[in-house]
Amino acid sequence: MFIVSASLCAVCCPKVCIVGAGPAGFYTAQHLIKSRQDVEVDIYERLPVPFGLVRFGVAPDHPEVKNVINTFTQTAQHSRCSFYGNVNVGTDVSVKELQQAYHAVVLSYGAEGNRRMGVPGEDLAGVHAAKDFVGWYNGLPDNRKVFGLSTILFFILGQGNVALDVARILLSPMDMLKKTDITQPALDLLAESRIRRVLIVGRRGPMQIACTIKEVREMVNLPDTRPEMVAADFKGIAEAVKEVPRPRKRLTELLLKTALDVPTEKEQEKRSKASRVWGFRFFRSPVEVLPAPDLSRAAAIRLAVNRLEGSGEGASAVPTGEVEDVPCGLVISSIGYKSLPIDPLLPFDSRKAIVPNTMGRVQKTAGVYCSGWLKTGPTGVIGTTMNNSFDTARALLEDMDSGALDVSSAKPGSQGVTPLLEKRGVKPVEFSDWEKIDNEEIKRGVAMGKPREKLLSVDEMLHVART
Repeated sequence: MFIVSASLCAVCCPKVCIVGAGPAGFYTAQHLIKSRQDVEVDIYERLPVPFGLVRFGVAPDHPEVKNVINTFTQTAQHSRCSFYGNVNVGTDVSVKELQQAYHAVVLSYGAEGNRRMGVPGEDLAGVHAAKDFVGWYNGLPDNRKVFGLSTILFFILGQGNVALDVARILLSPMDMLKKTDITQPALDLLAESRIRRVLIVGRRGPMQIACTIKEVREMVNLPDTRPEMVAADFKGIAEAVKEVPRPRKRLTELLLKTALDVPTEKEQEKRSKASRVWGFRFFRSPVEVLPAPDLSRAAAIRLAVNRLEGSGEGASAVPTGEVEDVPCGLVISSIGYKSLPIDPLLPFDSRKAIVPNTMGRVQKTAGVYCSGWLKTGPTGVIGTTMNNSFDTARALLEDMDSGALDVSSAKPGSQGVTPLLEKRGVKPVEFSDWEKIDNEEIKRGVAMGKPREKLLSVDEMLHVART
């Protein structure tokens, strides 16, 4: 354990800057602060509010997942950690300027872009990225456009947890949703929705589905809904499932039971009364989004019918040459998020959409590290990000200890960045300012019988923070 006097710390403490206040940023900060008693960490965030995808990505009806915010808050309130929101690194301040002010810079700004399907018609009205839809009902300021929910059939491409979150939010009874922190505009629009059928489509089969058993179970148990599957999609699955690892086996058995078993009397009664339908469609890939006659918006989607080559997780989908057209007015593409470059001087692998790195050390860029989805691509859950971020923090600490990262000379840290921001008219939001926003949201929520009612614009957030 390092013992460092306050006066000495002001001169030579290692100063680390983290770009991005989502789970990756906070977990990296947490590990650095706990592991070294002299390190000081500053977290810069583009938005005035912290917590990234925990705030803007986790489904409103999964409040337990958001409990990690309590841990992040403890980190942000630590005497050696500071939060600077409303600072857009790459625009308000460059990475090079951060490198001059800090001993190390950790890029943890996540994946703010959307993977494209790469098919004709995907830019038609009525075709949306799942990330934008999730951001809309979770109150992300960047995603305030209104989604039309007047169609009967809703089509989701992709079978991961985000796809199931979207399906569940679309089909959940209002009584369930209005007790969550879903935004009021989203709740109002969902109350008027005409959607009665949601199909969740994947290019491979039931044994390659990307979601977790928890998410499927929530769909199966969702009130006022019934499942609709194609029995032929499950041919041979009952025999093949015997040989797979237990988590995959349990998930596949749940799918089999839902698709093929004769329902119990209680389940049959539930299904007979259901007003909404959901279902998985397997072995289908998008070929084209077909426009309405006036070419103004999506009217149908053309799907290639696939077969599998190989087996298990590594099986690949191969088109059979057969296609089918399915009429639908709304299509959500849930095929993944992707990171974007923020500085032309930093290396970036545009094919993988990551910063090239070795154990979090950014290649050919001394003193710069990365963690989270920017490091690995958009995979895993919050626990995965935690381990990933701890690994990056360990690599950074190893470099400090070995001398590979020179921390012998003093660096100004935020005292070198703040004057630059002032000169550019940028006023950061500190964590105490965020707490004002937090209190206001909770106050508004209590008045509406909800955990919180989020502020939806950056201007409103800044107004509350500075009042």
